Amino acid sequence: MDLRKLKTLIDLVSDSNVTELEITEAEGKVRIVKGQSLVSPAVMQQAVAAPMSVTPVFVAPEAPVAPPAPVGHAVKSPMVGTFYRSSSPGAAPFIQIGSVVKEGDTLCIIEAMKILNEIESDKSGTVTQILCENGQAVEYGQPLFIVE
Repeated sequence: MDLRKLKTLIDLVSDSNVTELEITEAEGKVRIVKGQSLVSPAVMQQAVAAPMSVTPVFVAPEAPVAPPAPVGHAVKSPMVGTFYRSSSPGAAPFIQIGSVVKEGDTLCIIEAMKILNEIESDKSGTVTQILCENGQAVEYGQPLFIVE
């Protein structure tokens, strides 16, 4: 964050009734808190006449937490398109979680440029996870299913 911007924010908090201000930007977070301490009433009366101090508190940006890697073989999308679990809107899905598939079985359809492409399993096993929602846009190489 720009030092001039930070100084302006500190002045803003000092001159207002705001006791705490937190700003989040792409490069991180800045939290500004007016300094408050517990003191005796006699010291407090003397402090009222003194200017209030503001202490900036810098918070490191939060690191993104990666989801745990799925266990098993990931069947990945061979193209960019729209994922469909069945051949038509009213039809039953090709597979469900727990379905036993053989290599070459149709798992889903990916529509790309108005062409419906059947995606086949490249491994035999049991489908343990379906990683996409019906009608979701998918990218090349994106995992679609986990087969164990």
